[in-house]
Amino acid sequence: MNTAEIARRPASAWTRPATGDWIAAALLALVVVATRAVWFGDAAADFDEQLYSFIGWRMTHGDLPYVEVWDRKPFGLFAIFAFAHWLFGPGALAYQVLGCITAFIGALFVYALARQIVDRVTATVAGALYAILLATYGSFSGQTEEFHTPIMLAMLWLVRDWRRTDAARRAILAMALGGLALQIKYTVLPQCLFIGAYALYGGWRTGAGAARLAGRALLFAILGVLPTVVVALLYWRWGHFDEFWFANFVSFFERLPADSGRLRTDLFVAILPLALLFVLGLYAAFRLNPPRDWKVYGLFAGWSLSALATVLMPGTVYLYYYATMAAPAALIVLPMIDVRTPVRFVPAAMLLLAAGYVVNLPGDYSRARDDRRAEAQLTAAIAPYVGASRDCLYIFDGPTVLYRTTGTCLPTRFVYPDHLNNALESRALGIDQTAEVARILANRPGVIVTADPAVTVQRPENLKLIHDAIARDYRPLETANVQGREITAWVRRDLAPAEAKARSSPARAPGPSTTGTAPRR
Repeated sequence: MNTAEIARRPASAWTRPATGDWIAAALLALVVVATRAVWFGDAAADFDEQLYSFIGWRMTHGDLPYVEVWDRKPFGLFAIFAFAHWLFGPGALAYQVLGCITAFIGALFVYALARQIVDRVTATVAGALYAILLATYGSFSGQTEEFHTPIMLAMLWLVRDWRRTDAARRAILAMALGGLALQIKYTVLPQCLFIGAYALYGGWRTGAGAARLAGRALLFAILGVLPTVVVALLYWRWGHFDEFWFANFVSFFERLPADSGRLRTDLFVAILPLALLFVLGLYAAFRLNPPRDWKVYGLFAGWSLSALATVLMPGTVYLYYYATMAAPAALIVLPMIDVRTPVRFVPAAMLLLAAGYVVNLPGDYSRARDDRRAEAQLTAAIAPYVGASRDCLYIFDGPTVLYRTTGTCLPTRFVYPDHLNNALESRALGIDQTAEVARILANRPGVIVTADPAVTVQRPENLKLIHDAIARDYRPLETANVQGREITAWVRRDLAPAEAKARSSPARAPGPSTTGTAPRR
């Protein structure tokens, strides 16, 4: 069906998916599961989602983000993890299943958008490329990109054709979705602005006057900030607005940028596959196989630039941020992988094979298996020496998930190790970072966890405090390899196993809040 026919279709019309669409959906589901199933149950699959999961799990026991446990991500992200744990329990599989579902939804939207300019086979290849690239760039377990990208794709789907009779209503719905996406990660703002601007452009092209466009722009802005305003009002009602405000809108700008900055030369090789897809797609579009609808392809290109702005917005850019570019790359490369060209299936097959090679599923399976064993080994060694109200575990560097699996009390609300060891965070926590480490050590944790090598540049003063405390009061307890790092647990010398076991709590029981009060129910 061409664009003109879509435009004439009544707003209430619904086209039943054809048999080919169902086959495509089944194939995409297989690809999504294949690229993610190896990580199912691996609680230490990556770094960030361990924190998101812990905060979400604590929310199911009454704790508030930014108050009892701290991070700077929006409340909506933690609510997603809380929902997953509420449904499926405290384990990693809870959010991994939800991440698998959202990755599949994203692949379906890539397929649907690609169908505007290519056939079903090519669109299916594009959806598969998206799923593979998402996993390749770190969103294989529970990263933010796998949750907000499907929303961006849904927004794009809603505003893609401003000639529809219901285009204005669809744009309003898109902006409401954008407000939800901002509650997952604020850096999607450039994408929201681009999609909103495109919707306003469509209104102008269909004859809307300046006053009507201004009214729409105001409505778009209100819808975009509404979820965040609602969360802010809730925190004001609960008496914790200051904590919410600092974590969400101050700490981001207080974090020091890394010397490498946004355009990190050490990432150039890693992002070459994405860059190659964009180059091949644009070359084919202009020289070999022009898209059948340049307006739609131009929309994809403009969205790609806004997605790149999302990647580069923070002062320090990490490789997993580039998962944001997975969907744009899969759409831009469409003219090259179009199976209706004289070379037929050759480019599509070559790119799929190359993507499958890069994602390295056999290697991922081996690593995930070893990480699960190592996490269980550390949990079993640490749990007898930590308790629910005393001798807390302190993870200076290592897997955050150990706070949950060992049943320990929390020594601080800054449970993510990076927040108290990273030199770039020294001004971004609202407290004196070194003084907080000193306070934790003064309370004599039952076990301290360290890691080698460090992931980030660590603050020398904090390292000295840890090294001095370990040398004075601790002995090695257990060492295991997790994600290619040697994780060492150090137990306090005066703790005997028999004494500790009598005080320890069940390994998966929720620990009390850092204030010593019971979690709110």
